[in-house]
Amino acid sequence: MSQPIRTDLTGRKVIYTDESEITRNNIIAVLKKAKSEHDGNSACIDYLYEYNNGNQPILQREKEVRPEINNKIVANRANEITSFKVGYLLGEPLQYVSRDSKKETITEQITKLNEFMYSEDKAAKDKELADWFTICGTAFRMIVPKAENADGDSPFNLYTLDPRQCFVVYYNGLGNKPVMGVKYVETENKEVVYSVYTDNTYFEIVDDKIVREEPHILGAVPIVEYPANNARLGAFEVVLPLLDAYNLTLSDRINGLEQFIQSLIKFVNIDIDEEEFEKLKELGGIKFKSTSENPADVGYITPEVNQSNTKLILDDMYQTILTICGMPNRNGGSSTSDTGSAVIMRDGWEVAEAKAKDTELMFKRSEKRMLRIALRIANTLSDTNLKISDIDLRFTRRNYENINNKATVLTTMLANSKIHPKLAFQHCGMFADAELAYKISEEYAEEQEKKAMDLAKQSNNGGANNDSGDGKTNSDGNQ
Repeated sequence: MSQPIRTDLTGRKVIYTDESEITRNNIIAVLKKAKSEHDGNSACIDYLYEYNNGNQPILQREKEVRPEINNKIVANRANEITSFKVGYLLGEPLQYVSRDSKKETITEQITKLNEFMYSEDKAAKDKELADWFTICGTAFRMIVPKAENADGDSPFNLYTLDPRQCFVVYYNGLGNKPVMGVKYVETENKEVVYSVYTDNTYFEIVDDKIVREEPHILGAVPIVEYPANNARLGAFEVVLPLLDAYNLTLSDRINGLEQFIQSLIKFVNIDIDEEEFEKLKELGGIKFKSTSENPADVGYITPEVNQSNTKLILDDMYQTILTICGMPNRNGGSSTSDTGSAVIMRDGWEVAEAKAKDTELMFKRSEKRMLRIALRIANTLSDTNLKISDIDLRFTRRNYENINNKATVLTTMLANSKIHPKLAFQHCGMFADAELAYKISEEYAEEQEKKAMDLAKQSNNGGANNDSGDGKTNSDGNQ
């Protein structure tokens, strides 16, 4: 089914409640109110999801003049924006690193946490999350403990939820603490089952009735929202009118070409009926009389769209879309004086990086909320004892861009006796985990220094032995 043009897409609404605590006494009322607000978000999310997949308004365009020539071209720039944003942000897996490399036990436990996440395919699930919040402005992840005898190395399960059938309700007070997380499914019997999680209780609700209630020990709502930004806007949502205009212009460009090829025939002072016209098309020619008083003429009406001007319009719209969305352009320009940094600035990569860092901050805030639950589960079910303050989150993209400049910064700072070597590793930008890189390098430097000292000692001992041997020879020679 084709999509109509929507003009009400200005981000997703955050769902609030005045209830500071959700209990069985107020959960039905809160759920009803929240669900009505979520339905509006869900409709917008579904529209953007379908738009990203190519179901765009141009597909239902109707053409009144020459309706037989009605090309409907979808140039899916929305999907291009989504693919770039997700690939650029999470092209490499998110890493957990120690905030203090001197605590070896902490580093070992964080390594174990990374192994838990690897066994859960977290990198792939992060990509799923990024797909959702890039398309529709928000995404949801759920974390729950594994069953006692479940297979796998990790003590918890991670799930990426469909934001069209999931939402979080926040307290309408200081801090906006999440008080309720909801996911729902429609069964084959057309019955909607709501799974509702609070800080300490799980409820299952059908037809406004609580059919199941049981406590849990997570101490937090296990459904975590990952918004792309405060307004919960999708990456291409702000340029939807431009994307629609781009499709329309491109389609009309093809229409103009086709209409030129299938030009209408004009008859001046010639009376021809439908049967004769069919013979004309079959034979390819016509015989007629023309006088000076009534000159007759047969020819093609050949209006043609100016393809050069149309291309300029399309290129301008495309560049505007890239600029607004913070994507690198496709100028392809070059200069003999260009440096790597100049190309990055000129072609928009610096803007793309700034947009990605903005998204990083939002992602990290939600990730910490998820990590608190993950650590509570891991510390209870495995031999770890981690706190959220022990862990730093690192995005590892672009570590080797401008590698020569970064290496120069590193060596210059290391050569300065007034700068601590750890600061050089932290600020050169070469390493995803500066603490770990510094620790490995320090151990390597100490190892090399020890080898050098051993070689020097062996060399000195060898020289002393040779001197002693020469003395004996001289003594023997004297004797």
